[in-house]
Amino acid sequence: MVPRLKTKYEKEVVPLMMQKFGYKNRMQVPKFVKIVINMGVGDSLLNIKLMDAAVADLASITGQRPSIRRAKKSIANFKLRAGAPIGCSVTLRGARMYELYDRLVNVAVPRIRDFRGLSPKSFDGRGNYTLGITEQIIFPEINYDKVEKIRGMDVTIVTSAGTNEEAFELLKLMDMPFRQT
Repeated sequence: MVPRLKTKYEKEVVPLMMQKFGYKNRMQVPKFVKIVINMGVGDSLLNIKLMDAAVADLASITGQRPSIRRAKKSIANFKLRAGAPIGCSVTLRGARMYELYDRLVNVAVPRIRDFRGLSPKSFDGRGNYTLGITEQIIFPEINYDKVEKIRGMDVTIVTSAGTNEEAFELLKLMDMPFRQT
């Protein structure tokens, strides 16, 4: 079954983007490439069970098992050894990417406390958008009673857009709730 937002992209967003930016071909229209979710778990140096809980939370949010990220260098001040697990990450593409984006925009982000919209300035200059989430409990998949520690995560939406303006317009047409300036 085709995700709802992919159908919206093909039927509504592509014609509007072609009209606004003057693309001659549908293949020139920017699209989502992937969504990367990264969760840092620095506390796992003291208690490895915290890493297992973070991996379980991220797996339940995304529907895909995260890969554990390890430290590249030893840093004595942080009591960090090379090869120690310090975070976990998931890369989503295809249907899972659209499903997660749908849940992120329509369910999770509106549950953020004192939410007034996302910052339109979080683009990296190459058409990618990154937002930081301070609590993983905004996702309905997470059982609040079983959470050991509230953790944040970074969500990066990678698009094929060449400029920030094109990426902003793409995300706005895909219902991203940006703050009014």
